[in-house]
Amino acid sequence: MHIRFDAGTLVLSGAPDAQIESLPGCRFDERTGVYRTEARHYRAIVELLRERKIACSDEARAYQPLECALRSDRTPFPHQKEALTTWWNAGGRGVVVLPTGTGKTLVALLAIAHVGRPTLVITPTIPLMNQWYGEMAHAFAAGGLALAERSTSAKPQAAIGLLGGGCYDLQPLTVTTYDSAYIHLERWGNRFGLIVFDECHHLPSPSYQFAAVGAIAPYRLGLTATPERADGAESLYPELVGPIVYRREIKQLAGDFLAEYRVARLDVDLTPDEMDRYTKARTTYRDFVQARGISMGSPAGWQRFIQETCRHPDGRAAFQAYREQKRLSLAAPAKIELLEELLRRHALDRVIIFTYDNASVYQIARRFLVPAITHQTKTKERQQVLQRFHSGEYNVIVTSQVLNEGVDVPAANVGIILSGTGSVREHVQRLGRLLRKHGDKQALLYEVVTRNTAEEFTSERRRQHGAYQ
Repeated sequence: MHIRFDAGTLVLSGAPDAQIESLPGCRFDERTGVYRTEARHYRAIVELLRERKIACSDEARAYQPLECALRSDRTPFPHQKEALTTWWNAGGRGVVVLPTGTGKTLVALLAIAHVGRPTLVITPTIPLMNQWYGEMAHAFAAGGLALAERSTSAKPQAAIGLLGGGCYDLQPLTVTTYDSAYIHLERWGNRFGLIVFDECHHLPSPSYQFAAVGAIAPYRLGLTATPERADGAESLYPELVGPIVYRREIKQLAGDFLAEYRVARLDVDLTPDEMDRYTKARTTYRDFVQARGISMGSPAGWQRFIQETCRHPDGRAAFQAYREQKRLSLAAPAKIELLEELLRRHALDRVIIFTYDNASVYQIARRFLVPAITHQTKTKERQQVLQRFHSGEYNVIVTSQVLNEGVDVPAANVGIILSGTGSVREHVQRLGRLLRKHGDKQALLYEVVTRNTAEEFTSERRRQHGAYQ
């Protein structure tokens, strides 16, 4: 049997057709006249050939073992050791679920050192990619990384590679983003033995899947605090990275490894005039949706709603009504008045204000003269704001959704959610921004909800997590 890597697939030859077709995913490619299978089946195929004692010429793998001496003075916590051991005992494949602030990054660094193979770390954003780059550069500093096959006199290869954000530097240890990975993996999907999927709840999306499908890496580690997805695509984890092998929740680790916390819901009211406008807009929007049998709770509900508003004469009015009732409930003026009171109450705390949209962010930033972070904020400015927030020069920042994940703000101890989606994941991630241990801080998360509006149902839906029970 002969195996080679080709553009995210494996090409198999040199054996009877029936023998090749019995291997995982192998099908005859009419276009090129060869047998192919997705690269992710590499490990299963090699193990099956060994089991059947079939000789194999393997030209697919383009990497060698790697000695990684972890240079870290951090002592792993019990849950981190358990996570690594459980993952390794599961064959070095699977998802580790740990709350924000409990050291998922160190689990990955321990795994890299333990596996001893060239490793690709895939992250969802450029800032998080840069953060991982710094962690890996510190963990595997000069002299800590060398190809096992090299002689002891060879110069150690200590560079950490970056792919994304204008960088294209492929090294035995490389950090990239999901956007870069799925685009370029067909060229270097055979150069890594371990792939770490950070915030792996992004992985099952239709395009990002190729970051797993097109790679041969026999070892795979997924990291997330919130594995569930609204579309149910978490069911794809077993075939892309492996099943959930280790899980600890916020309440299990609060106190010892996370800050103690409290969650409080505060209700505000619309004025009679606002409520009248809300009711009329809501009725117009709901009548349109019901008349066309659209289920807004389904994965395709929003897409169908947009399509229908473009097709029907009353569609424009329905869409404007949707926006109006959304604006009145999520950005009620009473919320801003309550926010002023909360900021006065927590003048000596470090406060993060979360909103649903950028318009609310900039309104609050102007009203209270506090720094804002949105997707429009440049990386350098964002880092500067977060550094000043951590040092205490700023005690309040306001953001929309860009700080939901992958940002380390250990000084934050008060969170104020003025508006958000119904996503459980988003809500848990926002709570997670406050839970990292920092001295003896006590974390407090406020959720501000407009009474007698659809936001009450949204609040109930996103609080369906053990952290809020």
